Amino acid sequence: MKKVGIILIISSLVVWIGLLFGNTFQLTDKSFKDTVLEEHQNLLRPKLESFFLTKTNNPFVFSSKIKKAKEEVNKDLDNQGETDLKINESYELSLTKAAGIGSVSSNKSQWFLLVFSLLVLGSMLFILPDLELIPGIKNDGIFHHPGTSAKWLGIVLGVLMISFYILLYFFPHFIVNWIIVLDPLSRIMNGGEASQWFLYGFLYTIAVLVMGVRMLVKYRHSKYQLLRTCSVMFFQLIFAFMIPEILSKLNMPSADLKNMWPLDYSFFFDYRIDQKIEAGTLGIFMFVWGIALFAIGVPIFTYLYGKRWYCSWVCGCGGLAETLGDPFRQLSDKSLKAWKIERYLIHAVLIFAVVMTSAVLYTYFTGKSTLLGFLDTGTLRYTYGFAIGSVFSGVVGTGFYPIMGNRVWCRFGCPLAAYLGLVQRFKSRFRITTNGGQCISCGNCSTYCEQGIDVRWYAQRGQDIVRSSCVGCGICSAVCPRGVLNLENGPVETRKI
Repeated sequence: MKKVGIILIISSLVVWIGLLFGNTFQLTDKSFKDTVLEEHQNLLRPKLESFFLTKTNNPFVFSSKIKKAKEEVNKDLDNQGETDLKINESYELSLTKAAGIGSVSSNKSQWFLLVFSLLVLGSMLFILPDLELIPGIKNDGIFHHPGTSAKWLGIVLGVLMISFYILLYFFPHFIVNWIIVLDPLSRIMNGGEASQWFLYGFLYTIAVLVMGVRMLVKYRHSKYQLLRTCSVMFFQLIFAFMIPEILSKLNMPSADLKNMWPLDYSFFFDYRIDQKIEAGTLGIFMFVWGIALFAIGVPIFTYLYGKRWYCSWVCGCGGLAETLGDPFRQLSDKSLKAWKIERYLIHAVLIFAVVMTSAVLYTYFTGKSTLLGFLDTGTLRYTYGFAIGSVFSGVVGTGFYPIMGNRVWCRFGCPLAAYLGLVQRFKSRFRITTNGGQCISCGNCSTYCEQGIDVRWYAQRGQDIVRSSCVGCGICSAVCPRGVLNLENGPVETRKI
């Protein structure tokens, strides 16, 4: 049954990749006028005249030509001194999408059902037979798993995931057919055509749900893991995916109500504040809710339960890491050098987020674009969004799962994890208690720790684990054969630091 599942999964991926070349592209007067702003039509049309006469099967060539045409127009305007007429809109994706004709555009629903039916069915056929195995995690030589010993496999998977994120963030017009396929679902959920971010949200949710089933099967001996996995599946499906789309359909500001600053680094951007104010009561509630969540909710809940309440039960990044990333959790670096890099890097990102947000708010309230006489707030905002919001959290944070483990972003870059960790380290009731007398030094706990903590070192000495990086996933306890490790909440003064 597992072999059939693998065949179906591979088949779905082959079809999915084939869809990239399943359309031809040709501009028509209607698609051009419906997509391009009126003031830009006379500027762009002469540069794209050939695409009104011929068809091309290559979305890469088609969209690249559109980008080149826009750059040529802007260069001409610069030479003429008419910079106020420059084209800032990104037409590469919208025009390529509008120009698509052929099998993909004509059979969107059919291709959607075929690909994801094969994927989900194949995944279930591969996952569910494990229910016949004896529950519980053994000392199963995971360090010799192909994901570790065959470095080439990790590199190949890593390259594929990194490539997808680069295309998604920076070249979405190259994967336009994937976006087109999701149009029917997007219209149902938000009333409009799919965007690159709808594609991302859908694939993200599918990954969490499917791999969440795998987690439920693998860790079914632990009630804590069952509840925790169901929680991240629920929050991703309902709060991160469905509610924002429904809000868009109601012409309200789209918002993931469980996401918060500084992870949601654009929360205080001017256009988002204005959107919420203009939306009236509901928008103001979203704004107040977002502030209360990080200013009041974080200290209170982290004091009571540690950072696990968010990082392991609610957060979408953590949810993807725990489900899709679980097969790679043993790859996290446990060295002292990695721990030192982690401490400096994650807190540096938090400081960067605070400075950037302060600059953004300064500009919003004063109208001045320069802070302290030398910091350009616009450049600062763009730099953070590109370097941290896109490259670090997306391309590196997820693409490096098969290379550096599943919590690369959470461990080294997430500013919210840094904030939660500071509270957990110094003022929290949460700890992982250890019973050193029962430890047999099997190493399961350290092997499975996704945060790179050498749990065995603490267990052998009977020391509580109160590290700020610990997300309280509880896997170390779930894989311990002797019950040495326990996740507990107790008086702060009784914690052994």
